[in-house]
Amino acid sequence: MDNSTDSVVVIGGGMGGLAATLRLAHAGLQVTLVDGGTAPGGKMRTLPTDAGPVDAGPTVLTLRAVFDDLFAAVGSSLEAHLRLLPLPVLARHWWPDGSTLDLHADREASADAVRAFGGARAEADFRAFSESSAALFKAFDQPVMQRGAPHLPGILRAVATSPGILPWLVPGISLRRVLATRFRDPRLAQLFGRYATYVGGAPARSPAVLALIWEAEARGVWAVEGGMQRLAGAIARLALQDGATILRGKVARIETGGNRVSAVVLEDGSRLPCRNVVHAGDPAALANGLLGPGVQAAVPRRAVNPRSHSAWVWAFAATPAGLPLAYHNVMFAADPQAEFDQIARGGMPRDPSLYLCAQDRAGSLPQGPERFEIILNAPAAAADGRPRPIEEDDLCRLRTFQTFARFGLTFDPEPRTAALTGPDRFAALFPGSRGAIYGLSPHGLTATFRRPGARTVVPGLYLAGGGAHPGAGIPMATLSGRHAAEAIMADRALTSRSARTAMPGGTSTASATTAATPSRSSPS
Repeated sequence: MDNSTDSVVVIGGGMGGLAATLRLAHAGLQVTLVDGGTAPGGKMRTLPTDAGPVDAGPTVLTLRAVFDDLFAAVGSSLEAHLRLLPLPVLARHWWPDGSTLDLHADREASADAVRAFGGARAEADFRAFSESSAALFKAFDQPVMQRGAPHLPGILRAVATSPGILPWLVPGISLRRVLATRFRDPRLAQLFGRYATYVGGAPARSPAVLALIWEAEARGVWAVEGGMQRLAGAIARLALQDGATILRGKVARIETGGNRVSAVVLEDGSRLPCRNVVHAGDPAALANGLLGPGVQAAVPRRAVNPRSHSAWVWAFAATPAGLPLAYHNVMFAADPQAEFDQIARGGMPRDPSLYLCAQDRAGSLPQGPERFEIILNAPAAAADGRPRPIEEDDLCRLRTFQTFARFGLTFDPEPRTAALTGPDRFAALFPGSRGAIYGLSPHGLTATFRRPGARTVVPGLYLAGGGAHPGAGIPMATLSGRHAAEAIMADRALTSRSARTAMPGGTSTASATTAATPSRSSPS
């Protein structure tokens, strides 16, 4: 029986694909999610260690309202499925000169900490910056993040009502340059410049508007008890309850007929007729023809190039010694510009800044080995697919743990390179991405407007995920899933979510070609 009239196929089980699947299934559509991983989550993955599964991707939730809205939209709540642990210390920051600074969920506590760190002038600069960040976030939330594509008239109206943000929107003015004028303490400029790396950019080449990321973090940060992949699992279970089907397999191509999408074909030969497709992988896979010539024109190359940064990611268990770690920790390089110059040339920073998540420190101090994730910024994999030399893994290990040692931090045992995922491995895990974790590079003021939106020029084909609008990060990818679902329902002239066409209680199956194949991204 051909059920393609009401069928939707979602390709990719990251947060964008999961959110779209859940919303569409709850609206009564026949939804099949096809995911090439061994568990839902996409880049929100875990790896096994002796101390249990450790996050090897995103580590926390910000902008919690996005997730509250998703669960509420299907008649549930976050609390019914997950235990969220609010972090009173948002992050602990360390500099080579021995100085440290905690930023807090309590805004006044952050201001007090900045005053103790750098004096009254530093506190004044921090308060002024926080006000600018909040104004930028407010100006861009509704006309950009909450819409399926950026709405320029809405942006202009928001700017008109808050003219104080204009210096942050001047074309050609980078985040690094504006921060240098706003902070008299260069350490604070370095700290908030680092927020460009949240979306895969360098502070000196990213637009100053990215300062709004601080406001997103200042609104609160939550860890998920048991790891971030539990969030993905909860969404997947709700989708199954609403009638969705989850297939473990890889997509060979998207077929078209009659000038619109008509089916998705898997690598094992299975053919899924459908009326709509949500591609929730990297849009570059479409632009590069990896899913067939019929949909290659759906995404222009300028919407996926140049690529964002990648990362070297360590995920392991060990016993730390030497520093009082928080859940989130950042060890800063002595020369931040040199770090990003080396990445721009395609190399590994000689003196990297390091992000360290101590996953077991969301509550009481753990006893025995702890789980850790470490992230170093990295260039994307080579455009020609040329692999990086295997010796680079050993070099990464040397530079990572020598840097920690200079700060006074050691690990027992120190992890081997088997615990490392680099750009080439990310490229293999996420087709078309070149390992660029954040999709399109954020460099340049127009990057936001070049990122592809929910609708494409191919009828029936929609986009979700961190490579689509509104961008990278768990909250933004989740919003992209909402935008894709809303676009499909609007285009189908669905005006009510009460219509139910799928039987409750979906199915989760595995493709014969993928079920028996273990993966480094498999959770324990």
